[in-house]
Amino acid sequence: MFTKLFNRIVIVSFVILTLSIVPAFAGINEREKIEQAIMALDEIMAIPEKGIPPSLLGNAQAIAIIPNVIKAGVIIAGRFGRGVMLVRSENGQWGHPIFITIGGGSLGFQVGAQSTDVVLVFKNKRGTEKIFRGKMTLGADAAVAAGPIGRRVEASTDKAFRASILSYSRSRGLFAGVSLEGSVLSVDDEWNREFYGRPAPAKELISGKGSLPATAAKLKKKLNSYVGK
Repeated sequence: MFTKLFNRIVIVSFVILTLSIVPAFAGINEREKIEQAIMALDEIMAIPEKGIPPSLLGNAQAIAIIPNVIKAGVIIAGRFGRGVMLVRSENGQWGHPIFITIGGGSLGFQVGAQSTDVVLVFKNKRGTEKIFRGKMTLGADAAVAAGPIGRRVEASTDKAFRASILSYSRSRGLFAGVSLEGSVLSVDDEWNREFYGRPAPAKELISGKGSLPATAAKLKKKLNSYVGK
C-alpha cells in the first residue's frame, strides 16, 4: 500500500516538475539565449566585491554561461538549462560560442522552484574534452567547487584550489544556494546547427574559424572586456 502511494506521489511530482520547467524555455531561440548569457555575466560581474576575479577569467581555459537554470520539484528535484561555452583556441583567443545543456535530478523532500544564473570557469581543458566526447558529470568526471570572489583570489579554499571547475551563481526563488554535483553537461548540436546555419562541430567552433553571427561576436567582446583585453 505504502509503495503504491509513494509511486503515485513520485509520478505526480514528476509531472509537476515537467510542467514547471518547460514553459521557462518555450519560445527562447539561440540569439535570445546568448543575450541572456551576456546579461547574466554582466549581473554576476557587477556584484560589488563578489564578482568573478578578472585574473581568474584571464587564465581560464574555458567558460560556460548558463542563464536561467531551472530547479524545481516536489519530492523529486530536477534541473535543466541551456547556455553557451567558450573555449580558448590554440592561439589563446576565445573560440566561437558553443551551445550546451545542463541537466540533473535528485530524490529528496524538496518543495519549491529556483531560477539560477550559473557561470562555470574551467581552469584546464580536461573537463571540456569530456563534454565534447559526449557528456560530462560534474563532481564525477571533474571536481567542481565554489569559486573565489572579488579581485583577490588568494582566499580560495583548498577545495577550490584542487577543483578543475569553479562555479558562480546568482539565484532567485525558494531554494537557497545552488548545488551542481551530479549535473550533466553536454553539447547541443541542434542549437549549434540552427544558430550557425551549418553543421558546427564543437572542435570547429573552438578554433574560431568560420563566420560569426553578430550576437556571438558581442558575447566574445563582452568576455574580453572583463579580462582586460
